[in-house]
Amino acid sequence: MPETMPSPTRTLSALGLYRRMAGASIVAQLRYPGTFAIQAIGNFVTTLLGFFGIWSLFRRFGSIAGWDIGTVAVLYGLVNVAFAVAETLGRGFEIFGGEYVRTGSFDRLLLRPRSTLLLLLGHELRLRPIGRFLQGAFVLIAGLWLAPHVQWSAVLVLPLAIAGGAAMFLGVLIGQAALCFITVEGLEVVNVLTYGGVEAGQYPLTMFGRWLRRFITFVLPLAAVCYYPALFSLNHPDPLGIPTWIGSLSPLAGFAFLGVMVLIWHRAVAGYVSSGS
Repeated sequence: MPETMPSPTRTLSALGLYRRMAGASIVAQLRYPGTFAIQAIGNFVTTLLGFFGIWSLFRRFGSIAGWDIGTVAVLYGLVNVAFAVAETLGRGFEIFGGEYVRTGSFDRLLLRPRSTLLLLLGHELRLRPIGRFLQGAFVLIAGLWLAPHVQWSAVLVLPLAIAGGAAMFLGVLIGQAALCFITVEGLEVVNVLTYGGVEAGQYPLTMFGRWLRRFITFVLPLAAVCYYPALFSLNHPDPLGIPTWIGSLSPLAGFAFLGVMVLIWHRAVAGYVSSGS
């Protein structure tokens, strides 16, 4: 069997290794519970303050372009929960340039008989984003409660949307790490796609210009994992004329984006030339 087609035994072995690495990371972070609690609470409060800005806007104007605070809260909750999951899993890719490429430490990963993707995923299972996750989940549930036309049977698509969104943001982090093989250090401009993507995902697609709508639909599938699933769950017609049922399938675009970034990663690793200080 080709190496590119891992057997079930290799897959189970890889999952077991990841579980052990993740467990060690969690134990290390919980060794100082006070520090962890402060970081998690700070993350919760910081992101909650961001939502208060949106809440103040809708409290002043009531609704904007047919969107009220409940429907926008669903968008906000979806994108923040998805990003929190990706931020938890993708720490190894986020710090890849400075910690692995610039120092030459990536060479050690190449000598290990495991996938570099698996080893970087196991670098650190970051717990601090639990504050963003809980805050986003709270706002999402509150939005579903406040929204006037929730299609409860369609709400089942939201877990798929969160998973697709997490896959998309993780793909961005992997793409950022692959870029480090060229730039050595990570580029701050990539934050436009991570933190900037979170900000853009909190608002209806109709609020953006045509070029930006196309970018976050067909290049970075942010609308596919957030906006359209929200429309489908809320039974909210799309002002741009896209059929509502698209939202039941569009989260799969997040997994497709992740697949493309993984392919780019493998190409970048194949062309890697050792670098170090």
